[in-house]
Amino acid sequence: MSNPKTIAILAAGEFPRSEGVLRLLDDADMIICCDSAAADLVASGREPSLIVGDLDSLSADLQERFADRLRKVDEQEDNDLTKAFYAALEFSPAYIHILGATGRREDHTLGNISLLARYQQEANGCGIDLVSDYGVFVAASGKHTFACRPGQEISIFAFDNTLRISASGLQYPTEGVVFDSLWKATLNVATNTSFTIKPSNNSFYLVYLPR
Repeated sequence: MSNPKTIAILAAGEFPRSEGVLRLLDDADMIICCDSAAADLVASGREPSLIVGDLDSLSADLQERFADRLRKVDEQEDNDLTKAFYAALEFSPAYIHILGATGRREDHTLGNISLLARYQQEANGCGIDLVSDYGVFVAASGKHTFACRPGQEISIFAFDNTLRISASGLQYPTEGVVFDSLWKATLNVATNTSFTIKPSNNSFYLVYLPR
């Protein structure tokens, strides 16, 4: 498939159940599965466009069935989600939705979420989010305005303790937050239908918006 506008990457965490997230799978021009995630996708009545990973956890039956859609990547420096992300970039999509990246394993969940900032740095203008049944993570750098609903809880995460963030449209001030721990700017509250983040440098940060 050439030039898909939207790619859904399905990782091997908790398979989506909510209608809105499943719609992202159904509306995607291409679905890339991380190794064994293909089994969950097939069980849901859907088929992968591409399966990426070391393929050590993909059944022999599925390897035979989708032999023309396999991409084996043996290197162990990156996880299967990262391998799938780089495969997706080769198609120059406008947007990538990462699904199934949370749940089942807390260590995998934290690792996958933290990788989102790296992915955004390397995305060459492609939009990326990480979506679950419970909410969505978006990576950004520089000044950015996010749509929200009044009263929605908003959490901000960053991995640079020199970064300072000022924000408008949020109930609690963020200017004094030092990002030296993950909880530092969590559970703020939106006061309007949008909020704006103004960072002190170009470091990437993550915003979480619950569904």
